[in-house]
Amino acid sequence: MKLLVTAGPTREHLDPVRFLSNRSTGKMGFAVAQAAAERGHAVTLVAGPVSLPTPAGVARIDVVSALDMLAAVEECLPGHDALVMSAAVADWRPKRASATKLKKSGMHPVLELEPNPDILQTLLPIKGQRLFVGFAAETGVPLAEARRKLEAKGLDLIVANDVTLPDAGFAVDTNRVTLVSASGTPEALPLMSKLAAGREIVRWLERHACP
Repeated sequence: MKLLVTAGPTREHLDPVRFLSNRSTGKMGFAVAQAAAERGHAVTLVAGPVSLPTPAGVARIDVVSALDMLAAVEECLPGHDALVMSAAVADWRPKRASATKLKKSGMHPVLELEPNPDILQTLLPIKGQRLFVGFAAETGVPLAEARRKLEAKGLDLIVANDVTLPDAGFAVDTNRVTLVSASGTPEALPLMSKLAAGREIVRWLERHACP
């Protein structure tokens, strides 16, 4: 298979110094990319701003903002069989970004935001026979929101986890995920390394890929 994987956060700049972002480190997405490459699949990795080495055998494209990531994924998708959207894309961006550093004395205390496009929903009309995998990084019990996203975004699989758990959230090497498919019973995986979880996701893709 040819897999397109996204990973990491996006940064939505207010000026050249300040930005909106989130706590994603990209470890889960890089683990999926590594697991797929280990299995001999061709992998393109679209990465937000992270400090991780590129897995062996993986082609990497670095981006910054949600719009950058959308453009890269739109360009790459036609040549791939599956999209694994593990990036934590910012939902909002500043309505206006300054080309120069804003001075504190001249800044308005209210920050105006506008929504970023939902990449998976944007790509749904051209999904075709490709497999789409999303992620639901939630707080508390994630399954209800995972199922909502699975249906709303036309996904084949969503990977849900509770990021408040100390061994399954951000910036750790382990994860505790539940695989929720469009046609099957949710499969709760035990605590394992993110690489092991990535291998489980790749195996699911292999089982469900079009022959």
